[in-house]
Amino acid sequence: MTEFLELDGGRLAYDVVGEGPLVVLAHGMGDNRAAYREVAARLADNGYRAASVDQRGHGESSTGWASYTRTDSATDLLAVVRHLGGPAVLVGHSFTGGSVAIAAAVDPGAVSAVVQISPFTRAQEVDFRGLLTDARYRKGMALLMGAGVFRSAGLWKRYLDHAYPGARPAGFAEHVAALDADLRRPGRMAVLGRMGMSPPTDAGARLGDIRCPALVVEGSLDPDWTDPRAEGEGVVAAMPPGLGRVEVVEGAGHYPHVQFPTEVTSLVLAFLKAGARG
Repeated sequence: MTEFLELDGGRLAYDVVGEGPLVVLAHGMGDNRAAYREVAARLADNGYRAASVDQRGHGESSTGWASYTRTDSATDLLAVVRHLGGPAVLVGHSFTGGSVAIAAAVDPGAVSAVVQISPFTRAQEVDFRGLLTDARYRKGMALLMGAGVFRSAGLWKRYLDHAYPGARPAGFAEHVAALDADLRRPGRMAVLGRMGMSPPTDAGARLGDIRCPALVVEGSLDPDWTDPRAEGEGVVAAMPPGLGRVEVVEGAGHYPHVQFPTEVTSLVLAFLKAGARG
């Protein structure tokens, strides 16, 4: 059942399943909390309370916020943790991979561990060699940048098709159709454009301040990087030594938690069992 949290500037929609230690799940830009449906259910089956949150300007959360940065998202997620009673494990995908890093650095007492899935957490540079030699990367960059610059729901839908290589999860077509309808609502593509133009430098600057265990999950076929593992290792290298590790889901694109929810949940559970405090 959808619940709402009223904040200064707008309201956030979320839902909760399960009982136990809190895990807060944050989707990336242009998506909604339904992306975590399968992961949340599996976490609940394993003794966790999983809260899936629509980011500001997405899903059932409101638009009209003053700004849409990773720092803003981190503030929102910490508000959810306080509202639901933390501490919590924070899981962020893509854009919000950076958000959960910021939240962990800002309020270490509220965040017991972080999981970053295909995260945009560091300053990015175009890989010009990759544009020439890697067709998957070249197409992904063109669609991603085009969707943001032109605020085109059609280009975003094409990006999603490209970012889910190979295996398509059950209900994929319905999920994309719902996202397409949502993004065609007034103001929604403007939000995506503003998020896409927000550099991840605020997140990268706080990686060295994280004090909790961290897991970075990458998809081996993610079109956003020519070498997804190297990107994940770069994120971990910017953290204090010994806190982070990288896992790669073979055959997954930019959305491993949607394509392979069983595998991603298993990685998260193993990570938590190995030493992250729940």
